[in-house]
This record gives sequence, C-alpha cells and structure tokens, in this order.
Amino acid sequence: MDSTSTIKNTLIARLFNQNYNWLCKRLSKHTGCNHSAEDLAAEAFLQVWMLPDPGAIRSPRALLATIAQRLMYESWRRKDLERAYLQFLAETPEQVHPSPHEQWILIESLQAIDRLLDGLSSQAKTVFVLSQLEGLTYVQISERIGLSVARIHQLMKDALRCCYRELGE
Repeated sequence: MDSTSTIKNTLIARLFNQNYNWLCKRLSKHTGCNHSAEDLAAEAFLQVWMLPDPGAIRSPRALLATIAQRLMYESWRRKDLERAYLQFLAETPEQVHPSPHEQWILIESLQAIDRLLDGLSSQAKTVFVLSQLEGLTYVQISERIGLSVARIHQLMKDALRCCYRELGE
C-alpha cells in the first residue's frame, strides 16, 4: 500500500470514528430502524472513501448527512417501486404471475430504469414507463394523462436523452 492510500485510509478511519455513531442516530430517527440506519451510514462512508480527496472535506457532517439523505431517499424510492410492482401482481390472476426469479429480475430492472431516469420530472418518467413498458402510443398516453401529444413527444425526448446520457457514461 502506498503512502497516499495510507493517508486516505487514516483520514477515513478518523472520520468514521468521529461521525459514525452520530450519523447512525440521525438516520435511525428517519428510518425507525437501527439496522437500516447502520447500512445507510456504512454506504455513506463508502461513498466518502471513494472520493478522490477526502482530505479536502471541510464540513464532514454536512457532507455525510447529504450523502446519507440521498441514499435514504433512493432506498425509499426503490421500496415504493417494489411495493407498486407487488400491488400490480396482487391485482393480476395468479396463473400469469412470473416465477420468483422473474419477479426479482423485474424488480431489479424497474430499479435500474428508475436510476436511469433520476432527475427527470414525474411526468417524463410516467410518459417513458407508459410508452416503453406498457406499450402505449403517444396519443393513448396523451389521453390517459391529459397532456398534448406535442408535450408527450417532448417528455419522451427528455427521457430518452437522459437514458442515452447515462448509458454513454
């Protein structure tokens, strides 16, 4: 291990020792679960460790709180997606349910799509899902959500641009 890695690891260890319990308590208030709070805190520290220069951090608690909050929201969004999918399954006849393995793949795929579309408006996400997953035409989408076909085109263009940008990186 070179000296730069040693310095970085020492900085992260000190940051961890000084802030881990604080972050876990803070997250526990929001999640209501110590285990979830610990998982989120660990992920936040991992993201700090991946930063190119953790020594440049001037407000470690503010940074950790921001990262952890983003991770918490992302976790909630994933759970909402999973809940929506399970609700959809509950409303469909059992004979057409996918296998547990296929269900897992579908949930993972939905979460990947959600990450791809992160940052888009809810309207753009809705248009993308209705077009790409439900196979509706732009006219059908327009009728369903009450927007003009021109607006549907624009929202779909935004969603596709977002996907291409994310896939290109």
